Amino acid sequence: MNSPTDQSSAAASEDVLLTDVTDSIATLTLNRPDARNALSEPLLLALSAQLDSIAADRTITAVIIAGSSPAFCAGHDLREMTAARQSEDNGRAAYEHLFALCSDVMQKIIALPQPVIAAVEGIATAAGCQLVATCDLAVAGKDARFATPGVHIGLFCSTPMVALSRNLSRKHAMEMLLTGDLIGAEDAARMGLINQAVEPGTALSGAREIAEKIASKAPAVTAIGKRAFYRQAELPLSEAYDYASRVMSENMMLASAREGIGAFVEKRTPDWPEEKPDAVSIADKKDAGE
Repeated sequence: MNSPTDQSSAAASEDVLLTDVTDSIATLTLNRPDARNALSEPLLLALSAQLDSIAADRTITAVIIAGSSPAFCAGHDLREMTAARQSEDNGRAAYEHLFALCSDVMQKIIALPQPVIAAVEGIATAAGCQLVATCDLAVAGKDARFATPGVHIGLFCSTPMVALSRNLSRKHAMEMLLTGDLIGAEDAARMGLINQAVEPGTALSGAREIAEKIASKAPAVTAIGKRAFYRQAELPLSEAYDYASRVMSENMMLASAREGIGAFVEKRTPDWPEEKPDAVSIADKKDAGE
């Protein structure tokens, strides 16, 4: 299948991240199986570039992130990080760059107009667990395992903590961060880290099933909803309601709302128009008093 990857990307970067686009759904596969898909700098750069490409592609309605067997993602590449200590500053500049790059990728997932679904088989640890928590939705095989094990090696999982603390209750997040213990998929579902625990080997098909449901909705409205969800979550209750009310009012002005409501009343399948998801940006401007 054609990939939206910029053809100017280095071949090495393309190798560590595989892309497939089928029926408007993009599947990004972390492809460092021998390193359990650890997030090396080349992999993070490839993922960052691909997210930029997808954000600008209105033909893509949903994104799935998976890992090449046998794991989803084991976090940062500790060998790469250890090698950085050979520099005069003992690796400080390299570590600051790496963690900033990883944080930027996580924020790009949140900012992406399209919903992102993690399909997890095997382990998802440290920054890999962070990646799962950052995705909008997640499906995992029942034999998948999750952990933020930095405390075992003298490195608290501070950046994964940001995503965990925004998905789990504080006590669940703190338990994972302080103990470093592995948790199973069913416990991860109970705690809110993932949406579904499915039969082993079926996480990708489960994620695709959800993606297909999303793809059947108006893309502009899905983008509006995702952006508004994260924006209102940052606000106090009354401000969140004020903001959400403005978003809904602007949403009602879109052709998608007109078509969707008309199709419901007329008992037919909607024919979604192509349009920009401007409702949230307009509401943002009103929120800022512009």
